[in-house]
Amino acid sequence: MPSAETPFRCGNVAIVGRPNVGKSTLINCLVEQKISITSRKPQTTRHSITGIKTTSKYQIVIVDTPGQHSDEPRAINRYMNRAARSRMFDVDIIVLVLDRLKWNPEDQLVAERAVASGKPVIVAVNKLDRLQCPDLLLPHIEELSREIKAEYVPISALQGTNVDGLEKLIVEHLPVAEALFPEDQITDRNMRFVVSEIIREKIIRQLGEELPYATTVEIESYSEQELLIHIDALIYVEREGQKRILIGEKGARLKQIGIEARRDIEKQVEKKVMLKLWVKVRSGWSDDERALQGLGYID
Repeated sequence: MPSAETPFRCGNVAIVGRPNVGKSTLINCLVEQKISITSRKPQTTRHSITGIKTTSKYQIVIVDTPGQHSDEPRAINRYMNRAARSRMFDVDIIVLVLDRLKWNPEDQLVAERAVASGKPVIVAVNKLDRLQCPDLLLPHIEELSREIKAEYVPISALQGTNVDGLEKLIVEHLPVAEALFPEDQITDRNMRFVVSEIIREKIIRQLGEELPYATTVEIESYSEQELLIHIDALIYVEREGQKRILIGEKGARLKQIGIEARRDIEKQVEKKVMLKLWVKVRSGWSDDERALQGLGYID
């Protein structure tokens, strides 16, 4: 335990930003374990997911929020925006993630919401590994600082570049407080949720642009034995055509999704896994608040 000269610090940090700026990659890097799914497709994250980083001197409770966007065509989009906005007022610090030199109206919208929360704001300028003109970074940050009063940290969450610098800055803003979670806990989500997200990630990565974001996963059963875990998962789509695409010719695509998901799940649980996947059509689920509530999107 820290001495009286270095009191223990603990607090909540929201990772916010528009879709596809690298928020989930950043939280995984900070926690040093994959707890939030990632892909190059926008709006991969649908839920607020908490990661927990604990050392002998501090505990950071990090919330990965859905990407905030101005367009709300369906109920699920409205849910994701509400979830992301509400977390800004429940935390001690906000980390606003930006994509390199990009700045658009959605970045502006999230930045204004972050500043309006009254919380300390740190701006993480992400994806340095993909920056083609490094000499433009400093002028860009200087220009942004005239609009957003915050501390700025250039990082690459994918490669881990300067993420330790960001973490150090976060810790400086944490309040002096006791830990909120046990030191070995890394997320507030149970394994059923983690498994459903792993399966959804494999769907997104496997299908690319073939299928819109009209899929969700429900874990029907999760039975754990000493050496083996049995999991039955139901994948919902909105139309019959999407079901055929997801299953693939002679079930080949669904089988590959299951193989990749099972591999990742076994890494998480450190046991053998028997995973069974089914696909079911549930028309309009993503724009039906009752359906979203039944699927665990809305409390």
